This record gives sequence, C-alpha cells and structure tokens, in this order.
Amino acid sequence: MPPKQTPIWQRLLLIATGSVIMALGIVSFVRTAGLFPGGFTGLSLLVQESCTRYLGFTPPYSLFSLSLNFVAAAVCFRYIGKRFALFSMLAVVITSVLTDLLPAMPLATDPLLNSVFGGLVNGLAISMCLRADASTGGTDFISIYLAEKSGKDAFNIILCGNVVMLSVAGLLFGWDRALYSMIFQFCTTQALHTLFRRYQHRTLWIVTDKPEEVYAIIRDVTHHGATLFHRAVRRRHPPRGPRCPRRRPPCLHQRPAHRFADGKVLPEEAGLNLTGEYGKLQNSIHL
Repeated sequence: MPPKQTPIWQRLLLIATGSVIMALGIVSFVRTAGLFPGGFTGLSLLVQESCTRYLGFTPPYSLFSLSLNFVAAAVCFRYIGKRFALFSMLAVVITSVLTDLLPAMPLATDPLLNSVFGGLVNGLAISMCLRADASTGGTDFISIYLAEKSGKDAFNIILCGNVVMLSVAGLLFGWDRALYSMIFQFCTTQALHTLFRRYQHRTLWIVTDKPEEVYAIIRDVTHHGATLFHRAVRRRHPPRGPRCPRRRPPCLHQRPAHRFADGKVLPEEAGLNLTGEYGKLQNSIHL
C-alpha cells in the first residue's frame, strides 16, 4: 500500500497560508529594515530599490519576481513534475501580488529585531509550503532540478549567488544592511530546519533473513542503496592433541553470501542500514 497522500484542498490551504505569511513578513520586517533575503526574492527587492534610487521610479515587485520564477518554473514543469511546478508558482503569484498590494506595516524600528523575527516568520512560511509538496520558488527550482538530474548538491552554487547579491547590495546601499540580511538568512535556515525535517537524513536498521526482497523494496521505493553488515558465526576449534591442552581462541567465519547481477553481495542473514527517507517503507515491507 503506497503512503497516504495529502488531500489537494489541504495542500492549497497550506500554500495560501504560507504565501500570505511570507508577504506579511516582507512588508513588515524586510522592507522596514531594508533587508535582502536570499534567492529570487532578494534579487527582486535589490533591482526594485536600485530602480527607485538611481532611475527615479519604483517598478512593482511582482514584475521581477514573476519574471525570474516563471523561467525556473518552466524548467521544473518539464523535467521535475507538473503538479510541483504549478503549486510552487501558485505560492509565488500569491506572495508577489500581496507584496505589492499590502501597505507597509512596520512592527519594530530596530534592524536587528526585524532581521531575527523576519527570518523566523520567513522560515515558517517556507516550511508550510514544503509540507504541501511545493516550494516558494526562486533557487528552490534550481536546487531541485540539479539534484534530480545530475545528483549534485546546488548549495554551493546558491551560496555563491547569495554572496554576490549581498556584495552588490553592500556596495550600493551600505554594508550594515548586507550584514543584517545575513542574520535574516541564518534565522530563516534555523527555523526551517526546526519546523521541516522531511529531507533530513535518518538511519533505518533492518535485520532480516530475506535480504534480497528487502533490498529490492528499498531500491524500488526510495531509490536509495543500502549498507550491508554481514552476520558473523562464532565457532570453536577442538584441541590438537594431548600435548596441546589449551584451546585456540574462537574464530569468526562469515556465512555464505548471495551475489547479485550488479555485483552487490548479500549474506543469508544480514542487517541493512539505510540512510535517508524511510517513511515510504513503512507500508511497503511485509516480509
């Protein structure tokens, strides 16, 4: 039996609520302190403020946010999944439109308070969208695409992009705002790690006398490999003769193993150590 899916109406409710919270965080904390969050959100705010200061007009935030995200969402729509891309773009559209429509609602004037609490609110909003199997757009599209297609971690690429963006922001608008933006991003990450744990690595131990069947289920359901620990049998050697009354210490002998076509070796009884998601296995292994 496959894992139970979240109803669509619950996913839509989570996405809408998370998007509203994110928009409120932008107009209440980010704009009040002049912060630049990471990803396409920070880049859109940076371009918008640059136009205001150096070109004399203020274009809408949604113009840049939707333009950047539509390109990334089109790639994910084709290569990752249609439902994921559509739900993610729904979150982007709601956040972008509300950011332009909602008036400024400053709750504090201290930039440090805005950085800390704004990051916590932002992390809460992102975790709600992730629980609905969606994202808030931006660099999430890039990281998921690279992880699915090439198996590479896009963290370094995204980090370098954020460093470049904050460096430009520091040169144009002052380094204090860039440093406060780093605090904002740090608080967002910590809140996200606390509230959303689905993609954090865990370890599942399985002791079974049917390793072939268990390994096949692990491979087919989770697309993960497994680390094998051979079971050892302790045997004692008899004494050689009357001249050697002492017995030799016991030796460890491994049981016969089965060899797969792909080269993996599994014994008759083995412990399987799987690192990664294991929620899908709960209803899959019936051995």
